[in-house]
Amino acid sequence: MTSLSNKLGNLTSLIVLDIFYSLSLTSLLNELCNLISLIILYIFHYSNLISLPNKLKNLISFILLNIFHYSSLISLPNELGNLISLTILDISHYSSLISLPNELGNLTYLTILNISSCHNLILFLNIIFFKSL
Repeated sequence: MTSLSNKLGNLTSLIVLDIFYSLSLTSLLNELCNLISLIILYIFHYSNLISLPNKLKNLISFILLNIFHYSSLISLPNELGNLISLTILDISHYSSLISLPNELGNLTYLTILNISSCHNLILFLNIIFFKSL
């Protein structure tokens, strides 16, 4: 499987989505952004995934995003900063991730931020520390 079905976007009452282990998946459809009731998204272990959807701002009820183990993803979309209800963000095991979008500083309801095993991450301090000054 190299992509998800575009019919996934029709599941507008879906509240939890777990996407696990697909070595051939290279992108997530922008149709994910139509899941307006979605509150929890787990995306785990995609070695070839190179991008996340850019149109995430429609997920107004979204409270938990857990993205784990990507070797090809080098950045996260700036639109993550538009997820106004996001309270938990877990970013772990990104061997290629080098920076986080400054827009993460807009997540005023964020109470838990876990960033672990992102060994190449270099641009992070400006988001958290300087936003609060």
